[in-house]
Amino acid sequence: MSLRFFLLCLFPLFLTTLPGCGYNQIQQNEEAVTAAWADVEATYQRRADLIPNLVETVKAYAAHERETLQAVTDARARVGQTNISPADLSDPAAVANYQAAQGELSGALSRLLVVAERYPDLKANQNFLDLQHQLEGTENRINVARQRYNQAVQVFNTSIRTFPNNLTNKFLLKLERKEPFKAQPGAEQAPQVKF
Repeated sequence: MSLRFFLLCLFPLFLTTLPGCGYNQIQQNEEAVTAAWADVEATYQRRADLIPNLVETVKAYAAHERETLQAVTDARARVGQTNISPADLSDPAAVANYQAAQGELSGALSRLLVVAERYPDLKANQNFLDLQHQLEGTENRINVARQRYNQAVQVFNTSIRTFPNNLTNKFLLKLERKEPFKAQPGAEQAPQVKF
């Protein structure tokens, strides 16, 4: 009878300490990482959707710039083939591969915009200007989405590494750290644009 009494006394104590184990908080933080990653993918998709229109507009003015146009088209195709699921966000190689494909597309777009500078009629074309402004806005959205993703990753990674959540993660959830979005190699140097 004393064991039963002891367990009955221990049960309310267990219930009061349960919310402090971090189980729900860790789950919420992981969901925030997944949602932030979806925002990153959505903004990259917006950019990918704008590219065909931009290429076609430039193509109408600069037909002999086929190499640059082909590089943009190829880079966009590679980006479309490089997918990463929320489950792969703990894999540094998968995140790096995704980032590399997006970086290649960014470089190809930069070359395309340099080509556009050579054609005054194209620069004055309202469709091109609209697309260029949309692309600039999208690049800003991409940057904001990556920053929000990195913030969500930081919160999640901290939540699974601090006490008492680290015990909950170690014994119950067994979740791994998520990979933040990192700068491309060489990003510390300003690009050189030559006309």
